Amino acid sequence: MYIQPKLFFGDPALTIIIDLTPILLLFVLLAGLRLSAWKATLIASLFTLFFAMALGAPPDQTATAWAIGALFGTWSISWLIFWGVVWFNTWRLAGYLDAFKYWMFQNVTRDMRVLTIALVWAFGALIEGLIGFGTPWAYIVPILVSLGIPTLRAITIMAVANTAPVSYGAFGIPVVTLAGVTGLPLMFTSSSVAHVVAVLAMVITFVLLYLIDGWRGIREAWPAALIGGLGYVLGQFTTAVYLGPYLPDIIGSIFAFIFIVALSKVWQPSNIVQPPRLEINSVDRGKIVRAWISLIVFVTIMGLWNSPISPLTKFVLATFKVSAFSQVLNKTVAVAYSFNPFATGTSALVAWLITLPLMGISARQVAEAVKVTWRQMWGAVLTGVFVISLGFVFNFSGMAYSLAYLTTGIGIFFIVISPFLGWIGAALTGSNTSSNALFGPFQEAVATLLGMPAGLLPALQSVGAELGKPVAPQTVSAGVSTSEYVRREGEVVRNNLKYSISLVFVLVLIGVSYLLLFPWPFILH
Repeated sequence: MYIQPKLFFGDPALTIIIDLTPILLLFVLLAGLRLSAWKATLIASLFTLFFAMALGAPPDQTATAWAIGALFGTWSISWLIFWGVVWFNTWRLAGYLDAFKYWMFQNVTRDMRVLTIALVWAFGALIEGLIGFGTPWAYIVPILVSLGIPTLRAITIMAVANTAPVSYGAFGIPVVTLAGVTGLPLMFTSSSVAHVVAVLAMVITFVLLYLIDGWRGIREAWPAALIGGLGYVLGQFTTAVYLGPYLPDIIGSIFAFIFIVALSKVWQPSNIVQPPRLEINSVDRGKIVRAWISLIVFVTIMGLWNSPISPLTKFVLATFKVSAFSQVLNKTVAVAYSFNPFATGTSALVAWLITLPLMGISARQVAEAVKVTWRQMWGAVLTGVFVISLGFVFNFSGMAYSLAYLTTGIGIFFIVISPFLGWIGAALTGSNTSSNALFGPFQEAVATLLGMPAGLLPALQSVGAELGKPVAPQTVSAGVSTSEYVRREGEVVRNNLKYSISLVFVLVLIGVSYLLLFPWPFILH
């Protein structure tokens, strides 16, 4: 069995250089050379593979670890990404996205503050949960501009709103990845992240009101922020803790919609601020009903299929595993993957097929949805494969554990650094998933070595990565693709930076509070 050393070649300084090399290489390829994500992750993952072998990791076992990571990325991530986005594109091409927007405009107050909260918070979380990857910006910013909000401010509002839902975006891919690379149970990881997101979400809704209308917005429309936040948290938290990471954003967004609509029936701001302009096309009632039915059926199938009580989640066709002995943890560690043909991606495929008759969509539109999805997502599909293979080799080789060993010298104060690692990872790679794959094993190892609750640092890692998305070049590039800020991404990043960093400091306070006052949800029993 391969023995992972505490220090490579017995030298702490050299060990730090070795441990950081794969991460720095990926950052240079993405941020410096501006390679596309799939190319950068492919190069970095292959470099990490051969680099680990050069450091003494057995070639056959290291290659197996790389292959296990690639299988995990393919079946647990890319398979889900593809069919989840196919469903969304089918729904959109059938006209149901427009029908959903029209329903919202008809059932929510015309006060611009409340309307914007419903759009960026509830509707944004729905799109994030279904597709992710910066698309909530691309879809919703033009709607905000149609209400009369200046483009740059609309982008900033959407960027801040699209932070809290990111860990559960694209059917929970970031949390699934975090559980996979750390070896922590999936339901435990999902619950840990949910406890942090729930607190942060209640802060962000009020930040949104401030961005929309300053302090006047908070004074006059605070019930919308409170109720919208509570609705999302109720759906998101309950789903994440008891059903898993696949549907929290979708359920949370629907609850937020219901809560905001219900509030609008019994309360209006004392001073109604009308949108400077309002442009929306009429949609017939039958289209709206079909939009809701197809969405509810899709969510129900996904929820029942992937719930903890479903036998489909427990079926394992084969388990792939490679082990090593860690001198840092003084125990055997492993990278492993249990292959289940009924994985979440398969449930998305089945749910899509079942909802096709409900949508009443033509064969031509179905073919177009698949074609559009492949054009949009082939890069993301490959990135999901390569970034996990990198993370698995980084873990198996011992680089993650030796880096954790050298970092434990700062003790409990590492909790201040933890969220910033997630932030840096997402800011530079453009992906919460990539950030979790890179730093997740490291965060979990530090928590183990310091005797901290096992789920706290990984949760702060993932939520910190959420907050890096407003300044991530790749996210910004995708998000501004429907605005005049195409190829002016630098202006957007500079404008978003102060809000992004400020929220990381809020996250630090949340993490410290949990550690000192209520660590129980993060303890693995």
